[in-house]
Amino acid sequence: MPPEHPGNTAAERAVTAYQPTPLPPAVVVQQPPMVPVQPGAVPSVASIVLPDGRVVTGYAIEPAHPAPLAVKPPVSRAAVNVALGGVGFLAVCGGLLLLTTFITALTALITQLITLAAVLFGGWIAVQIFKPHGHQGATTVNIRKAIFKRNHFHG
Repeated sequence: MPPEHPGNTAAERAVTAYQPTPLPPAVVVQQPPMVPVQPGAVPSVASIVLPDGRVVTGYAIEPAHPAPLAVKPPVSRAAVNVALGGVGFLAVCGGLLLLTTFITALTALITQLITLAAVLFGGWIAVQIFKPHGHQGATTVNIRKAIFKRNHFHG
């Protein structure tokens, strides 16, 4: 206890300070090997007897395992996305090329059909115009027997 100094009160003198006593190295009692515990079950209690006779009891704590690192793929996802986009673009371009070829062929077919219709219709009109029609009540005049005198017709 520290020597008394003048001015210490009785309450200050009542405080006792203890210094910790170092412990000798612990002797571990041989225990049977621990059995793995199923998840959700209560783990077994482990006890250690210290050399001074005290028993320390507690649960065995399994060390925390760090989470496994995510394995990086050999090719980045951005490169895969760019490649897939290129494949899709090529597929679309091929489809557009086929579509324009189809439209061109369809336009040529329609043009040929219109030309064929114009030729057929024009031919039918020409036949109707130039076809000889029979007598439809007209008067026939035999010019050989007629007499022309002084540019006047006498029939």
